[in-house]
Amino acid sequence: MTAPRKIGFLGCPGTLPADEGGSSDRREDAFEHDLQIAALRPAFASANLELVELDWRAPLAAFADIALVLIGTAWDYQDYADDFIAKLDAIEGTGTILCNSTDITRWNINKNYLRKLSDLGAQTIPTLWLEAPTSDDVIAAFAHFDTDRVVVKRQTGAGAEGQYSFSKDAPPPADWRMAHPAMIQPFLPAIVEEGELTFVFIDGEFSHSVRKTAPENEYRIQSLYGGTEEVFIPSPDELSDAQAIMHALPFNETPLYARIDMIRLASGQLAVMEAELIEPYLYPVQGPKLGEHLAKAILKRLE
Repeated sequence: MTAPRKIGFLGCPGTLPADEGGSSDRREDAFEHDLQIAALRPAFASANLELVELDWRAPLAAFADIALVLIGTAWDYQDYADDFIAKLDAIEGTGTILCNSTDITRWNINKNYLRKLSDLGAQTIPTLWLEAPTSDDVIAAFAHFDTDRVVVKRQTGAGAEGQYSFSKDAPPPADWRMAHPAMIQPFLPAIVEEGELTFVFIDGEFSHSVRKTAPENEYRIQSLYGGTEEVFIPSPDELSDAQAIMHALPFNETPLYARIDMIRLASGQLAVMEAELIEPYLYPVQGPKLGEHLAKAILKRLE
């Protein structure tokens, strides 16, 4: 049997185990990294692939014998976006296959891509795009959206970090200002009534779906804030809504992995919240064949 080909899995100090170059003080959601690795490693081994965990900041020499690199749990990239893109460019420059590619990552790293998807016909959430929103901008957004509550998100961000929710009853202080380019959206009740619906695609094919719900008195559904996940079986129409987002992605290449996060509008139609193409958690617990699907797709790319 030939030696296994090495597949890199990029993490960061907050997600990698200490014996793999991570911090001794890991993120509270680092268990998701462990779950994903546990799902991928045996499936990859069965395909004669060796999974290697790497900090995305590792010297370029560390990638010399890696055939393909997955952008796995690099969950601090948003604060080092330029350095992150430069490193991905350097990895690809060595001839190593990067999934997803730097071109896809560069397109996806700023949530402004949602405007582009909307222009291509995708159903999105109404959004105001601002360079550094102030309290006055939030107040104006209540009237603009005819709503009592809004959410303010970083345009380059991940995991709801640096995100705010304001209501007419609890507006931001008069001197409040966000230090990053941001987006303001109306708060959608479905996020607490039904939850966020996630659709995972591997090599363009639907793999599995998850419903993510927030704990009581919270609207954020990430595990960092106490969110929980369960298997979700979509209807044909719901799956079609997610596939429509995949079809709208403006790439000549098919992403190796994609996570389409959606929320239900008052009309009943699903709208895209995020098209996660960089470093999404892919919910291996709810998708037990994730490792097998990824290994098969990787072998196609290596061949």
